[in-house]
Amino acid sequence: MIGVQTSPLKNTDIFKPLKVGEHVLSNKVVYAPTTRLRALEDYTPSDLTLEYYNKRSRYPGSLLITEATLVSEQAGLYGTTPGIWNEKQVKEWKKIADKIHENGSFVSNQLWFQGRVGDPQLLRDHGLDLVAPSAIYPDDTSKEKAEAAGNPIRALTEKEIHEIIYDTYTNAAKNAIAAGFDYIELHAAHGYLLDQFLQPATNQRTDKYGGSIENRARFVLELVDHLTTVVGANKLAIRISPWAKFQGMKAEQDSTHPIITFSYLLHELQKRADNGNELAYVSVIEPRVNNNIDIDVSQQAGDNIFVGQIWKGIILKSGNYTYDAPHFNTLLNDISDNRTLVGFSRYYTSNPDLVKRLYEGWDLTPYDRDTFYTTNNWGYNTWNNYNENDEIDKNSEVNRKAKAIEEVKVK
Repeated sequence: MIGVQTSPLKNTDIFKPLKVGEHVLSNKVVYAPTTRLRALEDYTPSDLTLEYYNKRSRYPGSLLITEATLVSEQAGLYGTTPGIWNEKQVKEWKKIADKIHENGSFVSNQLWFQGRVGDPQLLRDHGLDLVAPSAIYPDDTSKEKAEAAGNPIRALTEKEIHEIIYDTYTNAAKNAIAAGFDYIELHAAHGYLLDQFLQPATNQRTDKYGGSIENRARFVLELVDHLTTVVGANKLAIRISPWAKFQGMKAEQDSTHPIITFSYLLHELQKRADNGNELAYVSVIEPRVNNNIDIDVSQQAGDNIFVGQIWKGIILKSGNYTYDAPHFNTLLNDISDNRTLVGFSRYYTSNPDLVKRLYEGWDLTPYDRDTFYTTNNWGYNTWNNYNENDEIDKNSEVNRKAKAIEEVKVK
């Protein structure tokens, strides 16, 4: 494989410390959330998960954000993804957070509610409904799957919305703090529940949670306001994707809707910041990617310039920062305001020591997309650091499945 060449960034502002919430990061390179399906069947993080985050947190002062973590069973249930709604999950997440802290780094837990894109069969098997802001499917295939499972999508009631905010997310947020997470990130991007409430393509409610921009943003802002009282604004963050078309979202190239909707949301968050409740950061996905797929320049819709014009706090931008390597001009331009962080995910998967490589200007190892969503250890914990040449047996790693962390020794 031909590596991605880089120039040393050690003498640039990327390695200038930045305070985020109550913590000071040593650098502005962030591990962005990446779903990798290595949890246990009971939605508990595994020994593979512990090893993974341990390897990627060894540059002291770095920030890592966990893969999307389900806030409850009702939140979606999806294969071997982790949750944080019960005591066992908290206990195992704490081992991971403790290891990251032992390495001198910080970690944010991304809280996740899938809504209409949850697995209808898994939900049905647990006696749970497939729910969303409105009974609108992402596509015909999703509708057929839900109907075949006998679990057609239905709209949440106002009572259920209240319970999600004040019970479900409260429990998950308290659990995240108990597990030792430094921050909590609300997943309001890529067509999941919070994003579904924000956007008219997925929210056609006629009550106080639908219709006008103010009403469509009500769920998210009510959730932010409540969790601010639970964990504190300086531990709370949110991720948005104004231009993503993933999972049936319909941001169009000539549409002003994303800017209008997300400008309102950001203005409201800034009002709260001005009144002493500033979020730790706002994470925004650049239009250069859609989920984990790069978008050709000719197909890119819109830009996120408006985000920084409205939100005055810390911003985390993610989306294909390696396209202009080795000089990383886009990255360097973005962090020049001394309040912007930059997220890497795919190249962080194949380069556990990514921050050190960027510091030194060492080549980056290409990632292998085919291993992203498997459930064994191959392509997960089998990537070497730059100065390592360990020979790894593929067959044994393919057969290595996730196990409970228990007393696993991690070097």
